[in-house]
Amino acid sequence: MKSRYRLKTKSALNKEDTSQGKPFIEKKSTIDTASLPSSSSSLLIMPSIPKRSDWRKDKCNISLLLFLYLLQGVPLGMAASIPLIIQTYGTSWSQQATFSFAFWPFSLKLLWAPIVDALYIKRYGRRKTWLIPVQYLIGLVMIILSYHINDILLTTKTSTNNQPHIYFLTSIFFGLSFLAATQDICVDGWALSMLSRENVGWASICNSVGQTAGYFLGNVVFLAFESKDFANRYVRQPLNMELQSTGLITFSGFLLFWGIIFVISTTLVALLKHEIDEYYDPHDPHFGLTETYKVLLKVFRLPSVRSIALILLTAKIGFSATDAMTGLELIERGVAKDSLALLAIPLVPLQIILPFLISKYMTGKKPLNIYIKSYPFRLLLGIIMAIFVYNTPTFQNYNKTFPWYYYTLAIVIYAIHQIFVYNMFVSQMAFFAQVSDPKIGGTYMTLLNTLSNLGSNWISTTVLYAADYLTWKTCSLGGSQCKTAVEENNCHILGGVCDLSIDPYYIEISICIIAGIIWFLWKYQTIIRLQYLPISAWQLNKSWQKIQRQYMAESETKPTLTELNPPPDYVSQRIKIWEELKTKYQNYVASQPQVDITITLPDGKKLPGKSWKTTPNEIAQGISQGLAAATVIAKVNGELWDLDRPFEKDSSLELIKFDDEQGSFLFE
Repeated sequence: MKSRYRLKTKSALNKEDTSQGKPFIEKKSTIDTASLPSSSSSLLIMPSIPKRSDWRKDKCNISLLLFLYLLQGVPLGMAASIPLIIQTYGTSWSQQATFSFAFWPFSLKLLWAPIVDALYIKRYGRRKTWLIPVQYLIGLVMIILSYHINDILLTTKTSTNNQPHIYFLTSIFFGLSFLAATQDICVDGWALSMLSRENVGWASICNSVGQTAGYFLGNVVFLAFESKDFANRYVRQPLNMELQSTGLITFSGFLLFWGIIFVISTTLVALLKHEIDEYYDPHDPHFGLTETYKVLLKVFRLPSVRSIALILLTAKIGFSATDAMTGLELIERGVAKDSLALLAIPLVPLQIILPFLISKYMTGKKPLNIYIKSYPFRLLLGIIMAIFVYNTPTFQNYNKTFPWYYYTLAIVIYAIHQIFVYNMFVSQMAFFAQVSDPKIGGTYMTLLNTLSNLGSNWISTTVLYAADYLTWKTCSLGGSQCKTAVEENNCHILGGVCDLSIDPYYIEISICIIAGIIWFLWKYQTIIRLQYLPISAWQLNKSWQKIQRQYMAESETKPTLTELNPPPDYVSQRIKIWEELKTKYQNYVASQPQVDITITLPDGKKLPGKSWKTTPNEIAQGISQGLAAATVIAKVNGELWDLDRPFEKDSSLELIKFDDEQGSFLFE
């Protein structure tokens, strides 16, 4: 059993839950942003493909990654459909708040991600050690759940005290989300070694496309085809089939199908796919668990990080009610859950294109300027959505359906909302990429993303819990209050109905928007100030160096040799000659034409470069910082070559490390 954790760098995949607000159909997004090997902030924001990548070389691995991410998205989509289903059962706001805890694992996975990376069976593989048993567990849980989900939902619907059933549902889907988050950690890490270095950018593409497709299948497709109205209107009636009282699929059948898919696919991966960590470098810092958590703690102690942490944990207070309650309120007003789910379909292209368009404006030094400008518009859209919800019953037809122009208006409002959501999300990610310490970029960004996701979850859960205390119902017979379940039951026994006299939705929208305005005035200058801090304010500096020295077991003892004082006379003369020769060579190099060349490594891989500019040291650093630190000299076209001497033409390159026989001889 191995116990080492490879500390993530900016070239590592950093995929965190972005939890963007989806007010009509609340999507619990888990799609993280990949930090790709580039200094450009925009590339760190968006999934991208290296210019010289050749996807055909890794087409099988890319297909496997797409499928693994798709599997991950399916249980998450099914979990997100539960709030819409139980809302039709008349569940309370506090019960919705209880179920919202099922979506927390993706926001907390940083707590156990180092354990998953550090503990593994070497013979079986770093990622497969966890991936295979976790996916088997997901499949088995779904298969077992398929035999009981109908009974669980039925008792939740009919029971006079359904709170225990809500707790049970929450625990089941919390467990599924926990397993999916663990699977996500494994697949993210495996993607880096599964793909060749020039194709590593495809990992984020697989992530975005695969998980979005899986979520779409588990949520939108499931809700649509499980609905009898959708099945009768759009499938059976056009095909002249007999109308039925059920949808084309059932929840139990859907769970059973995907559970079997999980088991079969996991077995095939276990038997047929071998894990080879091709780019493992023993000179890279692979910290133990204790050292990893120490690094995270030291990052959090930085004053700048504490300031941004407070912002991330409170920023979404202004629109939390809009994001958490709007979709549920529309169901209360007669909008079918399958119709609500289908609203997401025409917006999928917009959600794909928007980040690419916005990222073009994020390459400057002040990415949070767009975040600040978008914040008031999101508050304004909260008011517009509240007005839309209030007027929803006026659009309803006599047969309790809604006309096409109602859904068109909903899509337009939702599309405008998404523009400002993505403005804030992409600008935030650009800022994270800009300030993250490059020595631990992936881990640093993971910490910031975790804080942002927690800021979404705790506020949404609190808003849902608070709604019950702001609800005011009165019985239609006698006007008595319906505060408790017993009072509601007594009203129903008498033949009355508990009418909603004060709706908590509008109260919470008002409170949140006022709180958002106060927050904006309070934190506006702080956000501006954070952008003007020097990059050193975000870096660990000496703390990092100390940890690195401790792990790498670098000698901290004083050198035994001392300088001659004063130095001999010939030393200054030799330095003068050296500086003259160095200046002459530098002028010669600067006068040479720089053209595109190809550098061929011993394994046959070809890397691009520039003649009279690219050096062997730059190539080594591009492969691994650990490799660059361990290399003493290079061989270019069979000739010993200084690491900082630029290539002159197309060349073969061999990097000679200290522990190589020739390297040891030269060093001595």
